[in-house]
Amino acid sequence: MAKKLPIGISSFEEIRKENYHYVDKTHYVAKLAEEGKYYFLSRPRRFGKSLFVDTLKKAFLGRQELFEGLYLQDNWDWAQTYPVIHLDFGGRVIEDAEDLKQIILQKLKETQEILEITCENQDDYRACFNELIKRSAKKYSKQVEALIDEYDKPILDRIKERDKACEIRKVLKSLYSVPKPLIAISSLSLLQG
Repeated sequence: MAKKLPIGISSFEEIRKENYHYVDKTHYVAKLAEEGKYYFLSRPRRFGKSLFVDTLKKAFLGRQELFEGLYLQDNWDWAQTYPVIHLDFGGRVIEDAEDLKQIILQKLKETQEILEITCENQDDYRACFNELIKRSAKKYSKQVEALIDEYDKPILDRIKERDKACEIRKVLKSLYSVPKPLIAISSLSLLQG
């Protein structure tokens, strides 16, 4: 059976399980994890950034079966898994700063359920993100991997409405400043758009 082209698919699992072509770039996953702390990936649209973030996520979660026959299969410690906080802003159009705050809180709530952690501060997105990182690191005794996809899309959604775009930028700036004092806990934050 001929392999299909994964046009518009950003799910690593779907590509690997549904017989799509995949160009092995998993050596970059190993390189990023070994060499640095914070990364910002900026490439034009349709360059596979979301797929790469999802690939990172699957590696950190220890999904070894998805990497069969790829570079990472023999070049990753599959016995180690990490708590992952994955925020993806690509799913819908952001109306304003308040809408963005609610979306962030919802994504943090979903992550709390996955990691089986309850943050005390459920109404303040910044405090909740900070608490989620700290509690995850403590509970799992592992570094926390924060992956942020489509980091600038909320601003771009309102780019023609200057006041709204500036308010959204303030929310994002506040959110993205959280991991900085937690460098020892969060060894890799990937911000990409």
